[in-house]
Amino acid sequence: MRYRFVAAERAAFPVRTLCRIVGVAVSGFYAWLQRGPGRRREGDRRLGERIGAIFAASRRTYGSPRVHAELRAEGVRIGRKRVARLMREGGLTVARRRRRVPRTTDSRHGLPVAPNLLDRKFAADRPDTVWLADISYIPTGEGWLYLAAIKDMATREIVGWGMADHLREELARDALLMAIRRRQPPPGLIHHSDRGVQYASGPYRKVLGRHGIRQSMSRKGDCYDNAPMESFFGTLKTELVHRTSFPTREAARRAIFEYVEAFYNRRRRHSGLGFLTPAQAYEQMAGAA
Repeated sequence: MRYRFVAAERAAFPVRTLCRIVGVAVSGFYAWLQRGPGRRREGDRRLGERIGAIFAASRRTYGSPRVHAELRAEGVRIGRKRVARLMREGGLTVARRRRRVPRTTDSRHGLPVAPNLLDRKFAADRPDTVWLADISYIPTGEGWLYLAAIKDMATREIVGWGMADHLREELARDALLMAIRRRQPPPGLIHHSDRGVQYASGPYRKVLGRHGIRQSMSRKGDCYDNAPMESFFGTLKTELVHRTSFPTREAARRAIFEYVEAFYNRRRRHSGLGFLTPAQAYEQMAGAA
């Protein structure tokens, strides 16, 4: 854009003055001029094709920051603004997130409630020190499919999940047992959730106690006390659920399994991780421990 500005105004002002104003080198401007619009268009065309391939591989979920990170990881030197322009020109846009979220939490019970150990301090520098848990819903032609998930705060990985056609305690417990089998966390791990009856139940708390896991719960009716889990479910619905019609619960199960295990955990770049994937973040953190 700056070179184009200099080219457009050089009939009225000295090139050296224009280059100084916009912050580019005179030699760079003349080199750009010699390349000509044909070569620039060809470069944009090749980059646009690669950007389109990355966008498609991301399930049409990557905006320009993640596409830019993917290109840089491939060794392509390009500015983020140029990526944004080429995506805009190519009509590569990401679907916006919907806001409506039905309630899946029933905190109207007389079961014990754990203290809030996090107090919205959602940070961890090592895997398996803070896990977040929550439950959401997936619409299908057969009715709701409920998804319980557990997220590692350090790596953003979904370390455990469970799916069922009900909201009973064993749904959440399936996700917890999967996470424990996978990661074998050390004693002292903090498990944070809302006050739902599933997480306050005796069987669930027994599993936590047996593995030396400290339980933490959000304040009543405050979704921001578990915001990273709300963010995960919002991403899942924006990038998969709201784009797909599931005729059966089994069809939804298969799609969610593939999204979480093949894409979200292993391929999707996260801005909060410096655009690493959860798998890459875990490898780095585990190697540094």
